[in-house]
Amino acid sequence: MMKKRCRVIYNPTSGREAMKKDLIGILDIMENAGYETSAFATTAEKNSAQNEAKRAALDGFDLLIAAGGDGTINEVVNGIAPLDQRPKMGIIPAGTTNDYARALKIPREDPLAAAQVIAKGQTVKMDIGQANDNYFVNIAAGGLLSTLTYSVPSELKSQFGYLAYLVKGAELLPRIKPVKMHIEYDDGVFDDQASMFFVALTNSVGGFEQIVPDASLDDGKFTLIIVKTANLVEILQLIRKVFNGGKHVDDPRIIYVKTSKIVASADDKQMMINVDGEYGGDAPMTFIDHKQHIEMCANTDEIPDSAITAETALERDVRDRFVHEMEKIPDQKD
Repeated sequence: MMKKRCRVIYNPTSGREAMKKDLIGILDIMENAGYETSAFATTAEKNSAQNEAKRAALDGFDLLIAAGGDGTINEVVNGIAPLDQRPKMGIIPAGTTNDYARALKIPREDPLAAAQVIAKGQTVKMDIGQANDNYFVNIAAGGLLSTLTYSVPSELKSQFGYLAYLVKGAELLPRIKPVKMHIEYDDGVFDDQASMFFVALTNSVGGFEQIVPDASLDDGKFTLIIVKTANLVEILQLIRKVFNGGKHVDDPRIIYVKTSKIVASADDKQMMINVDGEYGGDAPMTFIDHKQHIEMCANTDEIPDSAITAETALERDVRDRFVHEMEKIPDQKD
């Protein structure tokens, strides 16, 4: 019987070069789990991780591990998602900013602990999103979020991930302008002004599980959220409802639906689309949910919450700063 093969595709610059330091330990863990394991260091060449993922999949590797930040994970997914035969996939996040690792209950600060989760062999068949020709694993968005994406300094983003958007968001909220959007989904059409829309695959957006409190990872459905209001005070009220146990989902200023396909366009001006935290092109864009498309290693055991969703001191600091900025803005009663 042939031994199973694993390819670790790692970004040597991720997480302050932590991956390079832990690579030998990661290879050792996977060898002990029964895999003949090798590694590929990504380069500055465009689509380096994506091209290697496709090559390894076509070569018959049984498991691909994406070790690095959100970009590395996204590239590996894009390398294998279009293929008819796809290997299993594991992720080893660099640092604390990886939303997808949260959703899969993968330790975010300890690469060796993440490798141990993969070695256990527990998996979930995960939905994967497609945005025109690109694939994504967590979230796509248009409107305000795209504006935030390109306003956040890259060093702040790499340190804090989506939480960096919150700090910048407190500055930019007063400048929100509505966009005339046309959004088609399974059970309806939205054709009106809105400040932003989200297309979510998991429940972890910037670490806030309340944004999509009822997310399913494998039901073939996106969660589509359209924020109809562009009024500053109303948006702050909605954000507070998110913090207060996900009560925004029933608010009339929100459209909150499950759908397997979305077609989004903007009538009067360019609308940039954010896909997994990066610029993914302009509307019009079609989003398709590929049900249970990639088998992902996940920590499906009951494990201590502190190993999964506990905030770091840095995350708490950023979130507190955002709330502090929110409190400076005048409020009004619902």
